[in-house]
Amino acid sequence: MNKNLIIVFVRTPELGKVKTRLAKSIGDVSALTIYKLLLKHTATVLHDLSFDKVVYYSEKVEENDFWEARLFEKKLQKGADLGERMQHAFETAFEQGYQKVLIIGSDLFDLKSIHITTAFEALENHDLTIGPSLDGGYYLLGMKELYPAVFKNKKWGTDSILGNTLKDLQQQNVKLLEALNDIDTFEDLQQQPELLKKI
Repeated sequence: MNKNLIIVFVRTPELGKVKTRLAKSIGDVSALTIYKLLLKHTATVLHDLSFDKVVYYSEKVEENDFWEARLFEKKLQKGADLGERMQHAFETAFEQGYQKVLIIGSDLFDLKSIHITTAFEALENHDLTIGPSLDGGYYLLGMKELYPAVFKNKKWGTDSILGNTLKDLQQQNVKLLEALNDIDTFEDLQQQPELLKKI
């Protein structure tokens, strides 16, 4: 077993249920198209990395999709909110014996494999590593042991997430990665001409 695990959180790609803020500008069908392209991009970035990988689905596990079963273990998210769901995923990973665990989202067209390898390297001499997103959240969280405070008392999906998370970790040695733009709004999408022309 590899001692490093990448957890990917995804929403089941269903019309009207993904990228709802973006959909207000471009419609549900185009928003779903964009989300599927983002999923495919994330799967491609992770494809050749030698770490263990698990995809956690929001609604139901999809058998035949972008995430090849031979490369990605597949599970269902558990918990009332995003914090509980992420904590459960980390707890499961540590119980399985993983020593370094990263969680990433699936809406980053700027994500590259170097961000993943850099995050694991950072955990050699840091307690945690965080990849900030430009909207005040984060696209990556990595740790070697569980820090439950990170997952509690947060207003998920708001611009206060990163700041409040760092407050919880003032006693820990945290490595911040390059800030990236996750795609939630039409303004975010406009930063990605390659995606914009697909709708």
